Amino acid sequence: MPNIIEITDFNAPELDVYARLTEAQLLNRHELRKGLFIAESPKVIERALDAGYEPVSFLMERKHIEGQAKYLIDRCGDIPVYTAEFDILTQLTGFKLTRGTLCAMRRLPLPTVEQVCENARRIVLLENVMNPTNVGAIFRSAAALNMDAVLLTPGCSNPLYRRSARVSMGTVFQIPWTYLGEEMADWPEKGMAQLRSLGFKTAAMALCDDSVSIDDPQLLAEEKLVIILGTEGDGLAQTTIADCDYTVKIPMSHGVDSLNVAAASAVACWQLGNR
Repeated sequence: MPNIIEITDFNAPELDVYARLTEAQLLNRHELRKGLFIAESPKVIERALDAGYEPVSFLMERKHIEGQAKYLIDRCGDIPVYTAEFDILTQLTGFKLTRGTLCAMRRLPLPTVEQVCENARRIVLLENVMNPTNVGAIFRSAAALNMDAVLLTPGCSNPLYRRSARVSMGTVFQIPWTYLGEEMADWPEKGMAQLRSLGFKTAAMALCDDSVSIDDPQLLAEEKLVIILGTEGDGLAQTTIADCDYTVKIPMSHGVDSLNVAAASAVACWQLGNR
């Protein structure tokens, strides 16, 4: 039987995870095993469950209990389902912007870089991409367009942040990923060395005069390739570009100099993907 709990006290500690804890508090860097994240919308929740993430509780509009979320509630057993009418739930900060169904879930331990790269031929690496919307969009492109995995430098936004997971449509749970290093100082020198030791060539997506075309035959023929995308605005660090085996530029027209990093990732994944 579903464990339906009507919301009467908005200050109840059980609702902190949805209404009052920051993404950093949910992540709980000091005790990662106790970390949580919020999955938003039935599709995202379903893909998280399929990937083995453990649900803790739901928060949803009452109409969804027998509607769009019924199959999720049935699947999750007797975990608490906090509910009320929509007009009441909007008193919780940010609820009016949701898809009506939220699920608090426990984080899983991240795999090692070696585990993520073991059978991969094409990997996207994000250098200090901080916008959760861009991170989510890049994951969606990587998963859809034949990438095998995603790596992130320590300066990147976490892919399980609520907005990232939502924008990705749950693909953050479908494609392997992990962080390349634990400290900012681990990139690029240590990270590049690790990628080379695993047999990968590296391609920096950057606006440089000495770049090769994205359809360069030698680039396309590389057996194992990491496509590196840089932070919003500034792009890749010069030290990163200098350390890469290739510098790649997407041809532009009409005087446009560059694409948003999420759009550029889609072009790069399509052209360089493991097809």
